[in-house]
Amino acid sequence: MPDDSQELISGGHLVAKALKAEGVDVIYTLCGGHIIDIYDGCVDEGIEVVDVRHEQVAAHAADGYARITGKPGCAVVTAGPGTTDAVTGVANAFRAESPMLLIGGQGALAQHKMGSLQDLPHVDMMTPITKFAATVPDTARVADMVSMAFRECYNGAPGPSFLEIPRDVLDAKVPVDKARVPKAGMYRASTRAAGDPESVEKLADLLVHAEKPVILLGSQVWTTRATGAAIELVRTLNVPAYMNGAARGTLPPGDPHHYQLSRRYAFANADLIIIVGTPFDFRMGYGKRLSQAATVVQIDLDYRTVGRNRDIDLGIVGDAGQILASVTQSASGRLNGGSVKRKAWLDELRTAEQTAIDKRLPHLKSDSSPIHPYRLVSEINDFLTEDSIYIGDGGDIVTFSGQVVQPKSPGHWMDPGPLGTLGVGIPFVLAAKQARPDSEVVALFGDGAFSLTGWDFETLVRYNLPFVGIVGNNSSMNQIRYGQKAKYGDERERVGNTLGDVHYDKFAQMLGGYGEEVRDPADIAPALRRARESGLPSLINVWVDPDVYAPGTMNQTMYK
Repeated sequence: MPDDSQELISGGHLVAKALKAEGVDVIYTLCGGHIIDIYDGCVDEGIEVVDVRHEQVAAHAADGYARITGKPGCAVVTAGPGTTDAVTGVANAFRAESPMLLIGGQGALAQHKMGSLQDLPHVDMMTPITKFAATVPDTARVADMVSMAFRECYNGAPGPSFLEIPRDVLDAKVPVDKARVPKAGMYRASTRAAGDPESVEKLADLLVHAEKPVILLGSQVWTTRATGAAIELVRTLNVPAYMNGAARGTLPPGDPHHYQLSRRYAFANADLIIIVGTPFDFRMGYGKRLSQAATVVQIDLDYRTVGRNRDIDLGIVGDAGQILASVTQSASGRLNGGSVKRKAWLDELRTAEQTAIDKRLPHLKSDSSPIHPYRLVSEINDFLTEDSIYIGDGGDIVTFSGQVVQPKSPGHWMDPGPLGTLGVGIPFVLAAKQARPDSEVVALFGDGAFSLTGWDFETLVRYNLPFVGIVGNNSSMNQIRYGQKAKYGDERERVGNTLGDVHYDKFAQMLGGYGEEVRDPADIAPALRRARESGLPSLINVWVDPDVYAPGTMNQTMYK
């Protein structure tokens, strides 16, 4: 006979307790019968339940929450199509090294292999795109396995984990003293590995003696919150810095060590190239854009990334902040860190930078109609404040913005990452505004990208989360159109890539937000200001020239 005097707890409430122990204060979800006991537990634990209109949005929002807060995000979806809908969001977090947990429902264990509602082999599907994927086999193990999944999120470079919880496991109750509920701060070790001391000393020595060093600060600089250490190194040792991904904004625009448009020149002419927290993937030409004559150093959280696709002279595995701080300390006491002799090199790069700026200046100020995309992104850059979080969601239009838009603070740039996923914009806005309600969020969408998850604009209205949204509208999937035009000729450039002329300003108004249409470049800035002042989620629909392509689009190797 069971002891009725024992305190019992359900699987859903154990999930909530484990989330609370990890510091999670919000879950993103689309409801389903398999998962509702988790909601009940979240109510008791004070965790906000944010319901969206598509599971892809829930997963992207959990990814975005992790990027903004530094804490892992969490999405909860039902079994079958609920979980498969979330696959894209998990895959994007996997390539972007973003720590999040997706919890999926599953049919009851008692109905295993019987053909229960929405039964699919979720773990098999999720294993290749997560750092950890498992089924929870017993109610008493629920909280323990949630904490296990979070621990795996931080094994090496961060990434997503997946747990499926069968319905009867989630709904069942067990005695509290039979369930392992890990205590906050008691089940994960520090991930701040300092790197091999001998290698750190060697890098310091290389920096002291280099005449033309350059450093690329990648997304792991923000992931590890290494902003201060990175700034100290480049200023103390007088090293020009380039930033990509989430590291944009590490140095503010106008900083003497902040460079953006001369990276190719720097990589071709430097004698020491330090790559921090970014892989030699397609964005780096698989390492082939780095001078073969240069000494190349790679710093990364993941041992497997170091030296992948290109030989290196020195590899250091560990936390970017810890390593950069140690290098600065070691180098700064020797020969003034080698910094004095680098003025000519910085001046050389600044000249290359100015040449690139001068080349595109006429387009940045263009009064042409349809509006030149460079003019649009230039206006957006001028519009940003010190605390504006910028989100880019699109193909060609966001490629334009990558050359012009400069966030003014660390952690104020968000893009999909190397998976190149369209549709992250609205979910990233949702996460950013919830995590930083007092910060302004400015999002630039391609019209094709917005269409993928745009219905959750209503979620932003429902939760009263104002932001300034801009749709660069050319009624085309223009990044692909360029490739088709280049490869197959003008007569076949419009196959499968042309969209209707959608008035996204009216779409915003229909859903309770602020909307405005812009066709004249002189009207962009006033429209942005009115969107800011409206206090509503907004979409400024800007009609841009469909026959102008970003240099980055035209240089993509897949089209050549």
